[in-house]
Amino acid sequence: MALGWMTVLKLVPWGDVIKNAPVIADGAKKLWDTVGGKPRAAEGASAPGSNLAAAPFAPAQPDLLSSMQARLSEAEASIAQLNEQMQASSALIKALAEQNAELIQRIEINRVRTLWVAGLLLVVGAIAGLNLAVTLSGTG
Repeated sequence: MALGWMTVLKLVPWGDVIKNAPVIADGAKKLWDTVGGKPRAAEGASAPGSNLAAAPFAPAQPDLLSSMQARLSEAEASIAQLNEQMQASSALIKALAEQNAELIQRIEINRVRTLWVAGLLLVVGAIAGLNLAVTLSGTG
């Protein structure tokens, strides 16, 4: 099985990986700053692992490999948790949008009813005014 990993590791273009590592790390920092809302650290500060381009590639050591596997497991768990949160947020947004549409529909129904009641009140007022005018003119 280790022979398979060695074959895979030999096929990876390590020069491109090391050359693009700072660009990927900078993009991840920008994404985290945008999503996380945290202020960006000073540009000159170096993060752990940001000196990958300066360090030559060293073969994987057992403790390094196990720590990388542990970090990968933590990252996968974090990604799964974030995915669940995103789906829950999406469901909440959908429910709120549906409630908003229903509220707008009810407001429109109430607006139409209010117009009908105002018109009916105007007609009843006009009839009452005419009745009062007829009653006053008949007695005088």
